[in-house]
Amino acid sequence: MFNLNYQAPRPIQVPLTVNRQRAVLEHYIQPETKLERILLMDPAWLRGAFWGRPRPGHPEGQILFHIQDVLANIDAVNFSANVRQDLRLVAIIHDTFKYLEESQRPRRDWSKHHAAIAKRFAKNYLSDERLLQLIALHDEAYYAWKFWQKGREEEAENKLAQTFKQLGPENKQLFYNFFKCDTWTGNKTQQPIAWFENKVKDIDTFQF
Repeated sequence: MFNLNYQAPRPIQVPLTVNRQRAVLEHYIQPETKLERILLMDPAWLRGAFWGRPRPGHPEGQILFHIQDVLANIDAVNFSANVRQDLRLVAIIHDTFKYLEESQRPRRDWSKHHAAIAKRFAKNYLSDERLLQLIALHDEAYYAWKFWQKGREEEAENKLAQTFKQLGPENKQLFYNFFKCDTWTGNKTQQPIAWFENKVKDIDTFQF
């Protein structure tokens, strides 16, 4: 099953001045806190937000539009104020360093995965280990599902177990909350979500 509930691509003509870039980001992301506004001013983050072209799973193209879609999903669920704020911070940072990611496949250096780069960036602004780990691990459930899809069920189980060990078992719900908000975007397949919900029983699921 694929998510077809996405907006048409919203291309932005570049180059834009830095001030114009920030005005665009204010419009699409609508920062709510001082920390969010500071993040939107960081030059390394700013470059990543405007990176990207339409591609499989991401017909929206530039990362800033993916962030906007994840934030809209977060708003669509009745999360507590604290959970919502945590999810927003992860959403704003999680994919913004794809422009620095190693392009070679199969990957040779996982320290150059965009999530690892994003975590290193986030350490400049965040001290909450839960959020830092969630940023670093946000794609791990998808990779576990990929193992399962290929019939490598033991590797899938091990991947999930390792993810929850690193994240902390008490943070399964936060992980699921973000995983679903992140996956229900673009035209991504929703099969990883269905698999995760069936596999991990001690979470509260939700629908958009």
